[in-house]
Amino acid sequence: MNRELPRPGEIWNHFKNNPYLIIDIAEHTENGKMLVVYRQLYAPFKVYCRPLEMFMSETDTAKYPYAKQKYRFERVDK
Repeated sequence: MNRELPRPGEIWNHFKNNPYLIIDIAEHTENGKMLVVYRQLYAPFKVYCRPLEMFMSETDTAKYPYAKQKYRFERVDK
């Protein structure tokens, strides 16, 4: 993976233009895969986790042809 990994406290935008706060990177207890734990920065402020590989993946432009971001999630510059 050639991209900088998410870090706790950073804000990342989903390609559907929704902001999320990175809470932490976690390790799955059964398979050792890395997960990103993140919170919506809009109501209802749910907490999610997603495999790191999927979090960092490119946007599926076949499914979402009008997506403006190259990647599913991109860090918001401070």
